[in-house]
Amino acid sequence: MEKAKKRVRPGNIVLLAITIILAFLFIYPVLFALLSAFKSNGDILKNPVAPPTSFYIQNFKDLFAHSDFAAAILHSVFLTVVSEILIVCIVPMAAYGIERRKSRFTMFTYTFFLSGMMIPFHLYMFPLFKEMKMFHMFGNMVGPVVCYISGSIAFGCLLYSSFLKGIPLEIEEAAMIDGCTPFQTFWKVTFPLLGPCTGSMVILNGLGIWNDYLMPYLVLPSGKAKTITVEIAGFVGQYTARWDIVFAGTIISIVPALIIFCLFQKYFVKGITAGAAKG
Repeated sequence: MEKAKKRVRPGNIVLLAITIILAFLFIYPVLFALLSAFKSNGDILKNPVAPPTSFYIQNFKDLFAHSDFAAAILHSVFLTVVSEILIVCIVPMAAYGIERRKSRFTMFTYTFFLSGMMIPFHLYMFPLFKEMKMFHMFGNMVGPVVCYISGSIAFGCLLYSSFLKGIPLEIEEAAMIDGCTPFQTFWKVTFPLLGPCTGSMVILNGLGIWNDYLMPYLVLPSGKAKTITVEIAGFVGQYTARWDIVFAGTIISIVPALIIFCLFQKYFVKGITAGAAKG
């Protein structure tokens, strides 16, 4: 028997065309920034979409010469790494306590966390900064780190709690029978099983913290190096703009984010879809 030829449905063609168009729309800004990073400011203003005529690297030299970009990179790395480590240590334990120790108090706490996701940041921005000044967290690195951790608890508890529903209690009970304390059971037995969920959290929070502009700009002291995004934005003024340096800094800032995504991408979709299915 001859195999029936698969028919090409018009709907599939439309979906493929839409996918290609969306992929181009997402890739084009990155490609445009990459090409512009190796062009002079005059060439960018003259013909923004033209490819570079030569391998122009003076932009990167001017970036470090006219700003404290090296210090800004260290600040961004510090905020991202420290915040990520503390988030991975705190948020899973909070979600574990809510999911495994269900009571009126834990359910109220869970609802309280989720309600925080419904309040826009700009609504409580000024009270937050006033509170940070009261606790001497304004003007230093402690303030942004604390805000990043607290801002990740709501979504993190939602994601981890949904994922924990799919982990059998028998595994934890067996560990406790062998003599493990609840703390040891979580870190030695349960937490390794949360790898996909943790990978998703690392990517989402890491990219958000690395690319954040508003918090470092407002909280960290003025007149000193802040973070990568703030330093890059400083080259765009009201009357002048060094777009060549802006694109050079943008390409440098993309590289670490791309590395983080490539390292954890296999956990990203798996963690999101598994958490959604089990919730």
